[in-house]
Amino acid sequence: MADTMQFDLVAPERKLASEEEAVEVMVPGADGDLTVMPGHAPMLTTLRPGKLTMVTRSATQSYAVTGGFAEITPEGITVLAERSLPAEEFTKEVHERLIEEARRVHDEAHPSVADMTAKLLADMEALGSHMLG
Repeated sequence: MADTMQFDLVAPERKLASEEEAVEVMVPGADGDLTVMPGHAPMLTTLRPGKLTMVTRSATQSYAVTGGFAEITPEGITVLAERSLPAEEFTKEVHERLIEEARRVHDEAHPSVADMTAKLLADMEALGSHMLG
């Protein structure tokens, strides 16, 4: 079994990462956080707003993601994010805009999906504490 894996992170506006020597990737899965390592069982998961962290032997890089999907294989992980930013680009102002947008979606949501939009809003608010400290 290999001791590293491929990691790719793509958002609609740009490719944020392509790393051949990742040793682990921590993912904010919709059903809970998970850590992907080389040799992981194949799976697909949806993402919730949160902090995604990729680790190599020499560096760690974090990203904010607002949702999306991750495809995991024994050889690596590909993340297709709704939106994503490297941690150094995730500012208080960016976070405030994301919360405003989530709040607007929640306020305008049909009652049948109000629980889902409330969870989205709560996850978006928590994203700030994970990314901004």
